[in-house]
Amino acid sequence: MTADTLDPYLDKQYNARASVPDCLPFLKEYADFSALARKQLRGELSVPYGAHPDETLDIFPAQRSKAPVYLFIHGGYWRALSKDDSSFMAPAFTQAGALVVSINYSLAPAVPVAYIVQQCRRALAWVYRNIHRYGGDPERIHVSGSSAGGHLAGMLLAGGWQHGADLPDGVIQSASPISGLFDLRPLLHTHVNAWTAFDLDTATLASPLFHLPGRPCPILLAWGEHETDEFKRQSRIYAAACREAGCSVRMLEVAGVNHFNILMQLRDPASPLCEAILGSMGL
Repeated sequence: MTADTLDPYLDKQYNARASVPDCLPFLKEYADFSALARKQLRGELSVPYGAHPDETLDIFPAQRSKAPVYLFIHGGYWRALSKDDSSFMAPAFTQAGALVVSINYSLAPAVPVAYIVQQCRRALAWVYRNIHRYGGDPERIHVSGSSAGGHLAGMLLAGGWQHGADLPDGVIQSASPISGLFDLRPLLHTHVNAWTAFDLDTATLASPLFHLPGRPCPILLAWGEHETDEFKRQSRIYAAACREAGCSVRMLEVAGVNHFNILMQLRDPASPLCEAILGSMGL
């Protein structure tokens, strides 16, 4: 990115941290409630799903066998946070009957976004092949994620890569990208490109909008009332494209929340977002 390519409007729209007065208290909530969840629950932590040291995941089993699997991918614009900030939903989801998996991945700019996509796909493949050993049902995997994690969930939904990983086309039974990014081309004209280093080709190749689900499945697309217009538009255009591809799509704007604190709804089974996700999982 150079100064002459920066678009001030797009740069403001995609500056998630600037959309709230101070995002640090929300990020602290992620970490604090996640640490509490790991103390409260029996879990298998930092289980390797690949050879890279960053390729680990946390598993929180349900108190039932053949439980549906809630696989969560953290956000952070591909350059921040980790699975250690992503256990906060585990008490509510396991109590509702779901097994929770939170995955870790390497961060930009040390690795490109395309590599992160491959890591997440390896994680999904590992879960499909191994989660039965922890009481999870590999035929009932729900993929979710927030912000950059919503983008990565979209790239797991994308068709065409599963055969090469020896996975069924329908490995994902349902999904809920939250506040996701689905067309990465606008990021070329924002400060985000300082660490993603996209060009038009790589942004297009990494955009779920151009790599739609190969097999239709129910998708919930959610965002907060107080998010920017561009973040809302991203979910709406992806929803329209997924419907064209034959998916059953529900859109949910969550009242009174922003790009960050929307995730605290996942701690409350009675919240609109948590209720919608659990419902899509059959819980």
